[in-house]
Amino acid sequence: LQLVESGGGLVQPGGSLRLSCAASGDPMDYYAIGWFRQAPGKEREAVSCMSSSAKIIKYADSVKGRFTISRDRAEKMLYLQMNNLKPEDTAIYYCAGDTSTGYMSNYVSMNSGEYNIWGQGSQVTVSS
Repeated sequence: LQLVESGGGLVQPGGSLRLSCAASGDPMDYYAIGWFRQAPGKEREAVSCMSSSAKIIKYADSVKGRFTISRDRAEKMLYLQMNNLKPEDTAIYYCAGDTSTGYMSNYVSMNSGEYNIWGQGSQVTVSS
């Protein structure tokens, strides 16, 4: 499994961005997948994660109602639609996979330590 993010950039407060993550390797039914972020001087934190069954989705409280995670199984793509962006959303955003969850599982963790495959990251800057 390999993950490659794209779609970051500079946006004004209140604006929107959509991040994409291209997955190669096993079908997306075989691993949980999610978005994490790390701001300068801060620890990496979970943003949103989806189980391999896609039935369970979790969001960090700070992004609920503003961000939406989705996936396209056929294209092996994961997305993060980010609306009403705030300066505190500025960070490097990572796509990550947890291959230990297995096929069509409802288990999904927001703990970055449980994710073993990581993309290279994509910078998102929210500033006027």
